[in-house]
Amino acid sequence: MSIADHRRSHSDGKPWRLCPFWQSGTPSSSFSSTRNLQFQSQKSHENGVESNRRTSNKVSSVAKSLLPARRRLRLDPANNLYFPYEPGKQVRSAVRIKNHSSSHVAFKFQTTAPKSCYMRPPGGILAPGETIIATVFKFVEQPEKNEKQLNQRSKVKFKIMSLKVKEGTDYVPELFDEQKDEVVVERILRVIFLNAERPTPALEKLKHQLAEAEAELEIRKKPQVDTSPKVVGQGMVIDEWKERREKYLARQQVEGVDLS
Repeated sequence: MSIADHRRSHSDGKPWRLCPFWQSGTPSSSFSSTRNLQFQSQKSHENGVESNRRTSNKVSSVAKSLLPARRRLRLDPANNLYFPYEPGKQVRSAVRIKNHSSSHVAFKFQTTAPKSCYMRPPGGILAPGETIIATVFKFVEQPEKNEKQLNQRSKVKFKIMSLKVKEGTDYVPELFDEQKDEVVVERILRVIFLNAERPTPALEKLKHQLAEAEAELEIRKKPQVDTSPKVVGQGMVIDEWKERREKYLARQQVEGVDLS
């Protein structure tokens, strides 16, 4: 067989099936399939981006909830309330509260034992940088038999909360109910009893703070002195020189009568 005949036999046969996929449909159906694949790919990408965004937002919200809230108040003592241990008596503790933020801050006390404890003041509003010493009163119950309460933690706890407010706001406890989402729990203070008969640095510091709290309370009780300049009504001008001159002349007249 010649080379020409060999080529003719191959040309007369069926063409090679290199890619059955290309020959499975018409050109229009192939273009439509390609467009569908592109659309599905784009849709899948958008869904993936949206899913990643939701996951990121969820993670950020969880991380935010785990982060400690920024404190507005500085407390001294920071974690405990120290009371002298005197069973059957009402004893006092003190805590210094300072607003170290740049805004006005309302604070409020809460306790797990409202029947035996109360605070003075129970709440208030502090300007930026302002400090107050709050006094805490507690009745110490008699211990049960074989109960050693001295120098041990009590089950009673105190919670101090803060709330950012606008300047000029009047303090009412309802502020913390109306703006629950903005309330920050500053500290949970635990009660520790001290031996009232044995001097310790903690007991000396407590006595000093209580004395400061009493001094501040006395200052607040005193009536405010009006230091503003007094306004003199029209026609009521006081001439001090004229008044002194008239007194001098009157004295001279009296002396002249005595000499005669």
